Amino acid sequence: MRSDPEITPGLVAEHGLTPEDFERVKEILGREPTFTELGIFSVMWSEHCSYKSSKIHLQKLPTSGPAIVQGPGENAGIVDIGDGMVAVFKMESHNHPSFIEPYQGAATGVGGILRDIFTMGARCIASMDSLRFGPLDQPRNRYLVEGVVAGIAGYGNCMGVPTVGGEMFFDESYNGNPLVNVFNLGIARGDQIFLGRAGGVGNPVIYVGSKTGRDGIHGATMASEEFDETSAERRPTVQVGDPFTEKLLMEACLELFKTDYVVGIQDMGAAGLTCSTCEMASRGDAGVEIDLGKVPQREEGMVPYELMLSESQERMLIVAHKGTEGKVLEIFRKWDLEAEIIGVVTDDRMMRVRLGDEILAEIPAHPLAEEGPVCDRPYARPEGQDELQRLDLEAIGLPDDFGDVLLRLLASPGIARKDWVWGQYDHMVRINTVVLPGSDASVIRVPGSEKKGIALSSDCNPLHCWLDPREGGKAAVAEAARNVVCAGARPLAITNCLNFGNPERPDIMWQFVEAVEGLGEACRALGTPVTGGNVSFYNETLGTGVMPTPTVGMVGLLDDVFRHMTQWFRNEGDLVLLLGENREELGGTEYLRVVHGLKKGLPPRIDLEFEKRIQEFTMAVIGAGLVSSAHDCSEGGLAVALAESCLSGPDAPLGARVELRDDVRPDALLFGETQSRIVFSVPAETLEDMQARASVQSLPLAVIGTVGGGSLRVTAGSARIDIDLDAMNAAWRESFAANFRK
Repeated sequence: MRSDPEITPGLVAEHGLTPEDFERVKEILGREPTFTELGIFSVMWSEHCSYKSSKIHLQKLPTSGPAIVQGPGENAGIVDIGDGMVAVFKMESHNHPSFIEPYQGAATGVGGILRDIFTMGARCIASMDSLRFGPLDQPRNRYLVEGVVAGIAGYGNCMGVPTVGGEMFFDESYNGNPLVNVFNLGIARGDQIFLGRAGGVGNPVIYVGSKTGRDGIHGATMASEEFDETSAERRPTVQVGDPFTEKLLMEACLELFKTDYVVGIQDMGAAGLTCSTCEMASRGDAGVEIDLGKVPQREEGMVPYELMLSESQERMLIVAHKGTEGKVLEIFRKWDLEAEIIGVVTDDRMMRVRLGDEILAEIPAHPLAEEGPVCDRPYARPEGQDELQRLDLEAIGLPDDFGDVLLRLLASPGIARKDWVWGQYDHMVRINTVVLPGSDASVIRVPGSEKKGIALSSDCNPLHCWLDPREGGKAAVAEAARNVVCAGARPLAITNCLNFGNPERPDIMWQFVEAVEGLGEACRALGTPVTGGNVSFYNETLGTGVMPTPTVGMVGLLDDVFRHMTQWFRNEGDLVLLLGENREELGGTEYLRVVHGLKKGLPPRIDLEFEKRIQEFTMAVIGAGLVSSAHDCSEGGLAVALAESCLSGPDAPLGARVELRDDVRPDALLFGETQSRIVFSVPAETLEDMQARASVQSLPLAVIGTVGGGSLRVTAGSARIDIDLDAMNAAWRESFAANFRK
């Protein structure tokens, strides 16, 4: 005999609901909630599911445009790529679970984002990751890196979905709270898109996938809290993934989508059965009634509360046309998957949960899914922000050895080549990968198309966002677009993953608001609307929050994938050109952080109109076949960009001779991170055409050197760099892996 606990103020508080929230619950129900209903409201109105602290600010982001087919509000965003095809993509976070159990946290993060994509009717073709950890000199951080990378590799490789790129950043602020953001993109036919909504009174509601267990219960609630000393004890709230089952589930769903049986389908992600039932009902302006006695279970004695809140992986909820249910069940059982009819669509707009004849929950679907608390939280610029942005360059001496500085930067974990990571990922499975990890953007051939390609990039500089969240947000969009452009693609749209500390703190909320404003400004200027994404708050342990990290995933289209571009020098004798301006901007640079131990100053300013012209020029000259390589200048500045151009190709490294003549202090000229700069290498015979095009658009384009030789030699005023390619290559390629041989 089941006995539910009494609903007390203490129990309500344990479920993360304020007294005001609880009064609203009673108002919606017209009575006191049952224990199961309390659990349902607690997860649906959690920060993780309801976006109660962020939704009023997210409305400022542009979400429509010529290519947008589906914006925010569904499982994933969709853009039109022509020829009747669409790209389906999204980015999500799995930060808290990955801190507690790094392998499973990262693995189930990959599994969840893959389901978001193939739920829409798309076959997943490419993944990326964006990872943030504390410094690698701490054993705990090395353990987290090893577990997270292994989890991403283990799940993605088993699924047969290539991981084609990503980024990593290291800072003390992530010691107690790493960030694990995962991105996936799939391709579908534009006339075969499936949405997460219920419809058609009497249509069956079908559960498919794995059985339900107790893993992941209150996972959404945990993701809506900051960490403390007890957080490591929460392993039961971390889901356990099974990629082999998910592979079967994906193939079964894609087979089902070739039929006309499906009305709607949704992944059981955060909040499990609760989220999928009420959201599908709300979106479809319908009701859904389910019987928990028919839900496949893998553990004995599970109570209704646990069944509704479990976040067991590899599960979907389907609404099928009445009369086709037998055929739907047959498809999933053929793939050796659980499949049971557990409910029916109703016309009363209620989410109703039964156990046989007993009604356990009866809640209006729309208020539950869409009318949760909205918090217009106070925000204020931190008192120390002015001091943080103050940088006295006169007090910073010039290095004695600029070559040594370059080697230190190339060996630093954020810049060093990540072969140790990429080597664990299968980035060639399904043989659509055109540009492997290691260039500005990854490029994927569009299956089923003779020429089309997709370029992908994931970007965010948290240090820039910490020093100036608005400028950092703008720069994240601009750099992601610039990277895609350097691959020869036209940027279409972004997804995002907005990672911040505790929104109840006005200083953290200020960071969030400023970053969102910056993201929106850049997206409007560059014509890259937001298709959706994820907000992850409470990335904080014992009052220490992470650096603000609004990660951007950018998608671009190549009409001719054979005209893609990469960042490395290709030909001896090519000219080296710099597009853009060099300015004396050292605030927020890796140079200051690595060499001088400073995280201060104003980050580089970005002129978005200028950036737009830089990108349009770059797309045009790559499309015209005028350049041999194109590489964005970002972390580490121009010197690092030149070194990477020398070293990063699949063949033997190529050196360069470079002379910089700008009237800028040498360390800023070499290591400053001024925005909107691209390094090209070009055949001498295309120089005149390049210069003419730059002149028409009033863009600065300078010849700064020549490709060739066995070293990188750079002169910048009184500064000299002359490093043998072997020494430079060793620092860049070997230093990251060396951290894991300790």
